[in-house]
Parts: sequence; structure tokens; C-alpha cells
Amino acid sequence: MAAPSPHPLPAELVDLRERVRTFIRETVIPAEPAPGDRMPEQTRLELQEKAKAAGVFAPHARAEHGGLGVPLEHWSPIFQEAGYSPIGPSVLNCMAPDEGNMHMLAEIATPEQKERFLEPLVRGEVRSCFGMTEPHPGAGSDPSALATTAVPVNGGWVINGEKRFISGAIGAAYCIAMARTEATGDHPAGATMFLVPMDTPGIRVGSPIHTVDRYIDGGHPHLHFDDVFVPDEAVLGAPGEGFRYAQVRLGPARLTHCMRWLGLARRAHDTALDRAEQRELFGEPVHRLGLAQSLISASVIDIETSDAIIAKTAQLLVSDPKAGSAMSSVAKVHCSEAIYRVIDRAVQICGGDGVSDGLPLAQYLAEVRPFRIYDGSTETHLWAISRRASSARRREVEAGAPFLGTPTRHPEPEAAPEAGA
Repeated sequence: MAAPSPHPLPAELVDLRERVRTFIRETVIPAEPAPGDRMPEQTRLELQEKAKAAGVFAPHARAEHGGLGVPLEHWSPIFQEAGYSPIGPSVLNCMAPDEGNMHMLAEIATPEQKERFLEPLVRGEVRSCFGMTEPHPGAGSDPSALATTAVPVNGGWVINGEKRFISGAIGAAYCIAMARTEATGDHPAGATMFLVPMDTPGIRVGSPIHTVDRYIDGGHPHLHFDDVFVPDEAVLGAPGEGFRYAQVRLGPARLTHCMRWLGLARRAHDTALDRAEQRELFGEPVHRLGLAQSLISASVIDIETSDAIIAKTAQLLVSDPKAGSAMSSVAKVHCSEAIYRVIDRAVQICGGDGVSDGLPLAQYLAEVRPFRIYDGSTETHLWAISRRASSARRREVEAGAPFLGTPTRHPEPEAAPEAGA
């Protein structure tokens, strides 16, 4: 199923979307690893060179940093085409965590930091990771539990702590690490982001965490900081502002996960449609059977509603970033659940082959299942969505909107006159 945009695309982006679509189908899909296998590093590098030659590499990154400069509100059609292959986003250099790090560095980093850390990342010369999540009781769904510390010393900072589930850390050139910092001078206590090269003394990649997904380069290992010294110029942005900067990254990053996985859901749905056209049961093609039609139509609805909410959120992230960040929670919950349902239905329509490695659908299920946990669990987002809805309604009522929660009291009916009165 093609990935139309809910909003008209400029002509040059229509052309880019078509070129990405062609590149993914003709060059990337034939090079995909077998279901459950990881893409070899050499294959990734070779495909990235082909993507550069085809003019489809790093579509989201700003042109001045080496990307194609597609505006955020138009990312979705391009990312969905990339996501039609599970390795497509890595090949086009728009995969997590690098894509989110590129966006944040472009917004916050100094010119010197952009030259050293951002531009090589956009060119695909290095990979990166983002160090937030920690072993319990440290930061996870609740970032305020951040336990890693950074203490100011002469000429810089010393970082101590342990991170876990740091996607992309194996083989990364640097980590954007979050650490708790005390108030210093004009800067408040809170969290601070640091750009830490992975060859800095005291930083160590720890035990890998084996997960069901396979397509994030660099895995999800532990990461240890033992008396890691970084100079003052390693601070990203201002000390004490790390939680605020994290929102700059997390809103778009949640949404781009939705875009990429929606592309994969379209691939699964196309697989199911082809199967339903080819296979016969009880003398009829599967697509003419009512139960199969119910599965197919439900998937179309999930795909279209996901596409629409992604488009709305992307527009908000540009016009009103605070509202867009809040809406990204809604999009993330809806899309993560809907995308899983689409792929699960495709498995069901394909029957026994759907759960075998003859088709890639079972691996697609494994890829998207963690999406309901990554970048904040569904339950955490539901909690936040509910709180925001209640707070917004309370403000409306305080501003004069009618309160609708009290039942209307109707007058008691008059007693009927007695007969013969």
C-alpha cells in the first residue's frame, strides 16, 4: 500500500518520495537479511554509499549539515517509504537513535560541537547513542529518578553512574549522556547533557541486553561511567537544562518511530493482501471471505488513522512545539498499538506461513512489540495524557466555561388529582 501524505507535498518532495520508494524496493529489499538475522556492517556501509549516490541519504538533516533538508512537517511520507524495509532507515541514515540526536544537536549544539559531532553523524561516518535510561531505581519511565551524577571540577566535570538499554552504544563514536548536576553559579540544579566520546577513559560498554528486535545498529547494552572526566566544552546547551532539552529530542523522536514502523505495517498489509488474493479456501479467494475482509478493513482503518495523527502531530511540532510534544504522546500510543494490530492481522491472514521464517511477518511483530515500551511505555503516556486532559478542562472551567458534571435537577412533577375531584 502506497504511503500518501495527508497534506500536499511540494513537487521536489513528491519526487524525493518516489525516489526513496524506488530505492527501497529495488536496492534495499533484495539485500535484507533473513528474518531474525542482523544486517552485516559491511552491507550497511555499502548500501549507504548507494543511498548517497541515489540522492536519498539523510533526508531529515539540514542541508548546511550535509542532509537533504526536508522540513519536519514533511518527514512522514519519506520515513514511511524508508520503513517499508526494516533496514531502510539505517541505510538512509534516519534510524534511531542517530536521527533523534541529529535533530537535537542541530537545535542546541554550538558551532564547534556541530562540526565535531553532528556533521560526521549526518554523513554516516559515525554512529551515536543517547544515555538516559538506568537500572532501577534510576531513570526509566520517570526521568526525575536520574541517578548518574556529574560533579564540576577544575576545567570540566566528572561523571559517575550506570546506564542500561542504551540503544546503539556498541560501536558508537560518542554518547549524549544525561547526568544529575547541582546548582552552579547562574545555573539551576537538575540534569545536564554531555557529549562524551566513547574512547574517553572511564567509559565502558557493559553487558548486552538481548531483545526480540534486531534492526537497531549497536544493540541495547549497559554503559558504565567511572570517574569520566569531560571538559567544560562537552556540555550540550546549558548546565541544569537537560530535562528541557530532552523534550526537544523526544517529541520528534517518538513521532519518527511512528513513521518508520507505519511503513513496515504497510509492507505487512501488502503481504497479507497479496496472500489473500492468491490463496483459496472453500472455493473462494480469501479476500472474498467475510472474516478476512473484516481483518483487512480493520487494518486499513488503523493505517489511515495512524497516518492522520502523525501528520497532525508533525504540524504541531513545527507551529506549537509544546502542544506538539504533548500530542506526540497520543500519536505514540495510538500508532504503537495500531501498527502491532496491523502486522498481527497480516500474520493471521497468512496462516502457518505467517509464523514461519518463510515470510518476515513474525520478525516484524518482534520488531514493533518493543515500540510500546521504547520512548516511554504506553502506560506512562496514558497517565500523562489523562493528566493533561484533566488539567486543560480544569483551566477552561476556571476561565468561565460551563461546568457540565452536575446533573440537571428537574422540578418534581405535581401530584395527579384524585379521581372524581
